[in-house]
Amino acid sequence: MVIMTDTAADPLTARLEQCYTGVVHDVMRNMGLRDFVLPPEIRPILPDRTLAGPIFTLRGHVDPAADAHQTLLEWTGFLSKAKPGHVVICQPNDRTIAHMGELSGETLQLRGVKGYIVDGGCRDVDFLLNMGFPVCCRYFTPKDVVGYWLPDGFDAVIDIGGVTIRPGDYVCADRDGICIIPKDIADEVVTKSEVAIATENKVRTAILAGTDPQEAYLKYGKF
Repeated sequence: MVIMTDTAADPLTARLEQCYTGVVHDVMRNMGLRDFVLPPEIRPILPDRTLAGPIFTLRGHVDPAADAHQTLLEWTGFLSKAKPGHVVICQPNDRTIAHMGELSGETLQLRGVKGYIVDGGCRDVDFLLNMGFPVCCRYFTPKDVVGYWLPDGFDAVIDIGGVTIRPGDYVCADRDGICIIPKDIADEVVTKSEVAIATENKVRTAILAGTDPQEAYLKYGKF
């Protein structure tokens, strides 16, 4: 197997990994943006880590008539297409089976994929935790894709919970939730988030030094 790594790391990804969804949300809200937070039921299995990066999208559908060979052939085809340095976000159009598991997670990790977010399920969770592969999902189940589910779109526009997700958009995910950042404003959002974090640190320092919280807010304009 050829192991693919993110040898030319995206500087914006590295900066976004130092942010957190609370501040990213506040920045995007203040920019007048709406409908960029994924449903809160989609939760990380590694909540103590921030998952960030450009997005590779996957879409699929249920086909109970598909045979085992066809589903596995199409699924492994997806694993080959996923882009190193990206976070896969999947709209499976299904709420019954797992759309990620141990061997797939290990394959994606070896190929340099940063993590996987799905509006659906996951299995082999202990294995994924042990390998440290970040996954966000709605539920766990041992049921898998074989003979039931097929991918049908790669790097296509998808929708999850009323949030439009385009290939190359950025994602920031942590314990609090998942924010989707349009690619054409990603640098601006990250820059403003960095400024906001620095300001929050000043507010925190002032309060710990005994400044009244309202006075701190009025001085720095943030709380």
